Amino acid sequence: MARPARTPLDDDLSFLLARANALSLAAGNAALVEFGLRVRSYSVLALAAGGGRPSQRELAEYLRLDPSQVVALVDDLQRRGLVSREPDPADRRANVVVATAEGEGLFARARVAVRAAEQQRHAGLSEVDRAHLAELLHLIAFPE
Repeated sequence: MARPARTPLDDDLSFLLARANALSLAAGNAALVEFGLRVRSYSVLALAAGGGRPSQRELAEYLRLDPSQVVALVDDLQRRGLVSREPDPADRRANVVVATAEGEGLFARARVAVRAAEQQRHAGLSEVDRAHLAELLHLIAFPE
């Protein structure tokens, strides 16, 4: 369906965010194909490579995913040798997720591709607008 001149959704923030998200996810997933990743697995790898040593529970909370989805994502990344689970020194019942050297390398390469796709997808925005949009989205995503 071509974009109509005017719709009741033109000022519906939830719709606009959902549509923008769908378009961004499609661009991100396309950029990640060559790395055998999708946006969700890339996100887990990014957090694991970030040095924060997140637990699977923390990953689920941060990414707003069901814990079972995070388990499946970590299992896949671990099978590929990109992350490992290590005992959490603060809680022996839990594990933290850590990127391996191979995972860090793949993340670095994938990040370049994701940034390029993001630049292309949002080419209509100036750098100032892009920074402002990121700031506004951060306020919405992390209201605390």
